[in-house]
Amino acid sequence: MKAAIGDRLHVHGKTVGEPDRMGEIIEVRGDEGAPPFLVRFDDGNTRLVFPGADAVVEPRRPVD
Repeated sequence: MKAAIGDRLHVHGKTVGEPDRMGEIIEVRGDEGAPPFLVRFDDGNTRLVFPGADAVVEPRRPVD
């Protein structure tokens, strides 16, 4: 998994009824875009994340 600052991390809920979490990647600490990522989640929490199979990086959209 590779990411860049400004990409979004989408973490799917692990159990039925658990909501997905979304956040902006604000720092990439691994080599060449690899994890771990420092993520500011939409609820305001900032965490260091080592994403698993339940996570997807969504590239930032270019500004028109």
